[in-house]
Amino acid sequence: MKFGKFAKVAKVSQVALIASVALATATLFTACTQYLDTLTVDFLYVAANQQVPGQIQVYEVNSESGVLRPIPTSPFPSGGRNPIAEAVSPNHLNFYVANEDDNDIVQMGIGIDGKLYPQSTVNTAGAFPVGMALNSAGTFLYTVDTYQPIPGCASTNPCPGDLAVYPVNSAGAPGAPLGNNLTSPNEWPLQLTPTDRTTLITPTAVNVLQNGNYVYATAYNPNTFQGYLFAFSVSSTGTLVQLNGGLPIPSGSFPSALTSDPTSSFLYVADNKLNQITTYSVQSGLPVQIATTPAGSQPSSLSLDTFGNLYVTNAGDSTMKMYSTSSTGSLTQMATYTTGTYPVAVLPDPHALGFVYTVNFLGNNLTGFQISKTTGALVDTQNSPYSSLVQPTAIVGVPHNGSVK
Repeated sequence: MKFGKFAKVAKVSQVALIASVALATATLFTACTQYLDTLTVDFLYVAANQQVPGQIQVYEVNSESGVLRPIPTSPFPSGGRNPIAEAVSPNHLNFYVANEDDNDIVQMGIGIDGKLYPQSTVNTAGAFPVGMALNSAGTFLYTVDTYQPIPGCASTNPCPGDLAVYPVNSAGAPGAPLGNNLTSPNEWPLQLTPTDRTTLITPTAVNVLQNGNYVYATAYNPNTFQGYLFAFSVSSTGTLVQLNGGLPIPSGSFPSALTSDPTSSFLYVADNKLNQITTYSVQSGLPVQIATTPAGSQPSSLSLDTFGNLYVTNAGDSTMKMYSTSSTGSLTQMATYTTGTYPVAVLPDPHALGFVYTVNFLGNNLTGFQISKTTGALVDTQNSPYSSLVQPTAIVGVPHNGSVK
């Protein structure tokens, strides 16, 4: 009897203990989950072009360490083949991706958990989009296409590229490209003269100033390696007027990327062949070259952070250079850092916590850096590099819930 009594008490005690442990474990798990959610400060969206359809990998950024972790159910389909360029709306509610091989732009809603939800699709004006930019008001989306919509124009019979403008409605959906009454129904030609549609001019990138008044596109002739910078003013209706008398501005040999500063005063252009960064003053709209600065081998992308640092990826030597900027637009090189193989895109974290990430096309990964609070230099974030999809091409980001928690 005593044995049975003690056995029963022991069994009850064991059940109570197990329940207590289970409750503690559940509480701990919940606390950990909440803790991780609290530390998620940003979401990053990385496109990859080797999957069919294309894919968008979504990462959450840890606010303390900068560590990246794919969110549940990621990656998401890009809605087409070969996603090549991305953008996000100023209110962080909409994500846009240009699919090069399907000639379309896909709009997706961004959930509070970072997940993507397809909303709408619009065809591009020309063929094979390669660059995309959204104005700071979120009302106009711009793309540069490899070829104009000319009958018979194809990779076997190439023609100059174009720049197109898409109005964006209050729901974030891009509409049909705006009409250009001067030359063509739905695009602005990127060519040597208003009538020259035979010389091959291949666009590489597009940028719109923070004030929304001017748009710039870079392009080059792949046969002669003469580079060009196209400048446009933006009307109240969104239509464009090409500056410089309708002619492009010579710009190096192979301009591969460009960005502008927050004051809408300077434009920075990377040259993939001359291995340099060219600074232009754009305070009056028309770019005026004021300086050139050495870069690494084959600079491929550039981006400014809110601290006034310019980051330039160099695909040829798998590095990233960091420059400081001045009030005159000049650049001073601060340091060079090793990335993964063949970096093609770079992004400072949206919350400006001092994290920087590069997208490494041939390395199939991302490299993470953090600005040291003691030295100001960059150091690798924990667990960097981060695995990605095969051949990532682009990266954009949004803050989690709009503020640091």
